[in-house]
Amino acid sequence: MAVELDSVADALLTVWEAARERTTSRVSGAQLRAIMLVEQYEGINLRRLATGLDMLLSSASRLCDRLVAAGMLEREPGRLDRREISLHLTPEAHSLLAELRDDRRQQLAAILADMTPQGRQALLRGMREFDGAARQRDASVQSVDGPWPGQPLERRVGLPAQEPPAAGAPVARTA
Repeated sequence: MAVELDSVADALLTVWEAARERTTSRVSGAQLRAIMLVEQYEGINLRRLATGLDMLLSSASRLCDRLVAAGMLEREPGRLDRREISLHLTPEAHSLLAELRDDRRQQLAAILADMTPQGRQALLRGMREFDGAARQRDASVQSVDGPWPGQPLERRVGLPAQEPPAAGAPVARTA
């Protein structure tokens, strides 16, 4: 079943990729991933962003510099610790994501129009069940690993759980 699903998922992934490519004329693929991560984890700090993007802290910092210069991202001092920087999307970044999603939805609607009503309903029912199973799996991983403080339980982008500091260990501050 997994092999068949992987095979037929190509059409869906092609729609996703085409919309991303049209959007990335203004931002790179890595920048788009960063924007989506900041959208999901509003106020995320730079260290967690770097972890979520699987890149070095210095690389994530340069990426954020470019996003700030492009008007897509704002850096703000943290509410609890002014040395920690929290990241927030600008209205332009929100517009970019809305445009991306609208593009995807238009492409999906065109394809769905070529399907039978029964096929569309079966696809939707199956995708909802798939989504529920994936969320339940993420939640069970979270119950073992523990969520990031102040963040939603589901880790839709596969972010690793934050490891608690060892007893007596100094708490590292992030830029």
